[in-house]
Amino acid sequence: MAQQLNDRRDVQFVLHEMLKSAELCKSEVYDGLNAKTFDLLMNEARNLAVKELVPANKEADTIGAVFESGKVKVPPSFHKAYKAFCEGEWLTVADDQEVGGQGMPHLLGAAALELFAGANLAFSIYAMLGHGAGKLYEVYGTEEQKNLYLPKVYSGKWGGTMCLTEPSAGSDVGALTTTAKQNADGTWSISGTKIFISAGEQDMVENIIHPVLARIEGDPAGTGGISIFIVPKIWVNPDGSLGEDNDVVCDRIEEKMGIHGSATCVLTFGGKGKCRGVLLGERMKGMKIMFHMMNEERLNVGVQALGCASSAYLHALNYSRERLQGKNILSRDPNAPQAAIVEHPDVRRMLLSMKAYVDGLRSLNYYVAWCMDMARIAGSAEEKARYQAQVELLTPICKGYSTEMGVRVCNDAIQCFGGYGYTKEYPVEQLARDIKITTIYEGTTGIQAMDLVGRKLAMNKGQAFIEFLGNIAATVAGARKIEGLAGLADRLDAASTKLAKSAQALGAAARSPKVLAAFAQAATFQEAMGDVFLGWLHLWRAAIAAPALAKLTAGKDAAETVAKNKEAAYYDGVVKTAAFFVNTVLPVTMGKMEAIEIMEDAAVSIADASLG
Repeated sequence: MAQQLNDRRDVQFVLHEMLKSAELCKSEVYDGLNAKTFDLLMNEARNLAVKELVPANKEADTIGAVFESGKVKVPPSFHKAYKAFCEGEWLTVADDQEVGGQGMPHLLGAAALELFAGANLAFSIYAMLGHGAGKLYEVYGTEEQKNLYLPKVYSGKWGGTMCLTEPSAGSDVGALTTTAKQNADGTWSISGTKIFISAGEQDMVENIIHPVLARIEGDPAGTGGISIFIVPKIWVNPDGSLGEDNDVVCDRIEEKMGIHGSATCVLTFGGKGKCRGVLLGERMKGMKIMFHMMNEERLNVGVQALGCASSAYLHALNYSRERLQGKNILSRDPNAPQAAIVEHPDVRRMLLSMKAYVDGLRSLNYYVAWCMDMARIAGSAEEKARYQAQVELLTPICKGYSTEMGVRVCNDAIQCFGGYGYTKEYPVEQLARDIKITTIYEGTTGIQAMDLVGRKLAMNKGQAFIEFLGNIAATVAGARKIEGLAGLADRLDAASTKLAKSAQALGAAARSPKVLAAFAQAATFQEAMGDVFLGWLHLWRAAIAAPALAKLTAGKDAAETVAKNKEAAYYDGVVKTAAFFVNTVLPVTMGKMEAIEIMEDAAVSIADASLG
């Protein structure tokens, strides 16, 4: 079975009808672009994904990255795919042309990444890390550093990483032990070990430029004393030529549950005392600088999860239409032919649930990318700050909620296949293993929830969250005027009101002796907020689709029109998917929020011995 990626029609719906991407082209930033350009770009992204990344995906899983004598060989097919990826300038599709980018909107960058990740998650990681490191050099580097590193990193000729985690300092970054000592020539001697470094060693590039967190000798403990350094694998001479090896050694790569083609490395810096780096940005501002990359990657990881989930859903849908098993539940004829499993109610339920999450997660991640674009083209500092605040508020939702729901979709896809889904004969098994990492790297789901509750809700005295609720209210008001949507609008309105109440309860508990109980509810709140957010997006989608469907079916038999007209079928699917999500998911969400308001503290008050 050929690997499926995403619903092209739904991508166009979100880009053009929902987020009105063509409106971005009225700004000076995107002047000269248009909707046709965007469609052409997406066609090229799809071609690359289908022709190069999909064929390399099976090899990525079966052969994986191979470690030999300190070197890593990626799956052979990755080399051809990476060459095509770089020639297409996909690494910098949404970066300014002044730094070598294509100057496209972030919205298009997210849409392209969905395709790439759905086609080959392991491959997408190399590109994602390279771009993230390059962005640090672009934003925080000196002119000399930009000239020296940026062109080759952004072209993909050199790679990049994120060197943060250590054996004794995982999520607790402040406990790191990597040190930096200044040399007479102004460089810094780096010494330490980093673990779980994606793309830390590979053979698709001629050099890797590592951003490395370290503490300068004598600087204070904790995150406030951390600095960040540019540490090349091979030293780069002032004229841009490559010098000697820089004492950056890969000790091993991890054997993992999934993403076998992505090299997850243990790196030793300065094992022979000969590793040098240069300071990036200001001393003791390392965490602030690294978080610029971290926040970019968290948004990217949400899109990665979307890509995997979308691919898994379409595999399950196609299989369910082809697989004959049992008879239609309404049939009483013992001689009736077997029915495709898509006719069975529970399979139908799983498929519509998967579709609801995939379409909703696409709208979620594209919407946040659109907010980034709106901040980019904003006409005032106030407008820019308003959109940027929405990006910051919703980053934990994109990362935490998208990944958890993506895992759910992949699990349901296996369930649709039954026993075959659990075998390597079909690709959903690999997708389920690959996607799991998205809930872990770049900050686990729990860390995203703590960030949401501890920082983002109260940001700017809660104004970003209030605006988020206001956006929902505006959509509710509009939907109530559309035939057939008033009931959905009322249910979403009730959920939004309940979400505000739950947020208030969490905030009050976090400022009281119940602070531990509040954070024990953080993951539940993050999931509830994600549910309400998707409910809003589904209602927004339905408010566009319902009038379009009514126009197509006016004066005709509606069922017959839907059966014969692809556009009518699509819009009907949007409306019914919204009804499914709002009427079956949000009632459960209300229960989640009820549990939050109870503020049960058993999880934090139970004695360790009582856990068993």
